[in-house]
Amino acid sequence: MEDHLRIESVAVVVDDGVAPFELGVACELFGLDRSDQGLPVYEFGLAAVTPGPVATTAGFAVSVAEGLDRVGSADLVVLPAGTWTERGPTPDLRAVLHAAHDRGAHIMAICRGAFVLAATGLLDGRRASTHWRWEEQFRRLFPRVHLDTDALYVDTGAVSTSAGTAAGIDLGLHLLRRAHGAATAAEIARRMVVAPHRSGGQAQYIRRPMAVGAEDATLQDTLQWALDRLPAVMTVDELAAHANLAPRTFARRFHETCGTTPHRWLDGQRVDRARQLLETTDLTVAAVAARSGFGSTDALRAGFARHLGTTPTQYRRSFHVGVG
Repeated sequence: MEDHLRIESVAVVVDDGVAPFELGVACELFGLDRSDQGLPVYEFGLAAVTPGPVATTAGFAVSVAEGLDRVGSADLVVLPAGTWTERGPTPDLRAVLHAAHDRGAHIMAICRGAFVLAATGLLDGRRASTHWRWEEQFRRLFPRVHLDTDALYVDTGAVSTSAGTAAGIDLGLHLLRRAHGAATAAEIARRMVVAPHRSGGQAQYIRRPMAVGAEDATLQDTLQWALDRLPAVMTVDELAAHANLAPRTFARRFHETCGTTPHRWLDGQRVDRARQLLETTDLTVAAVAARSGFGSTDALRAGFARHLGTTPTQYRRSFHVGVG
């Protein structure tokens, strides 16, 4: 079940060799003041293994005033990637991360930050993700971790890991959905000019690193057409016809581009639409099912069980914000 996540204070742990982009992802997601739009603001700070200048992989240093004590009050602890992941955690960092986990803080690792988290033992027996390039090394070093190299991110409840650099954004937005609901996460995504949710896994980027809309205008037009008429019954043949492609050609190109099937993509989009309606309206569950394209409450419940591990009623109870 997708539990509510409490985030009020965020600490990003850095050490020499931190990757600037991963650090920037954490800062962009959790460190900016967006109160002008009524969005959450966190107590945010960097925590260095050794306070002072911290070297990055890009040749410049970041000045960090606070040490690992900063982690002690954080609800969310972020471990970005970098060359420091090859050294593993120091004894002090290992102890701090275990203490954070034991008191209920969530630990988020971006890309190769999963190596640091795995080295603490906190991923033992759990699913995790990291960049596909490091699969062999990760499996060799951490045989007790169930590595999923297809997932863009994995959230086990108390700890989470992302597949790669940009997947850290996907994971961060997911955690924001858990903490504040889909509407808040979508607004932050809009500010960042990124998709609130990407379907498919990282396998699509191993074979063909192309995001929907970046190069395939035909598919982008068809996806938007489908979203505009989401409550209607749509078949793959209809989607293919809109794209002026044969059904088999359409299905192949869709999977190459989106990393999933048209049916699964539609299912996920309908779940997202239902989440927004459950959060922001007082429509009945039956009306939400109709407006999101599921058609029946049974189909809506099945969709929520598949994607979220909860029911529409339980989801509304956790995230409903009332009618504005």
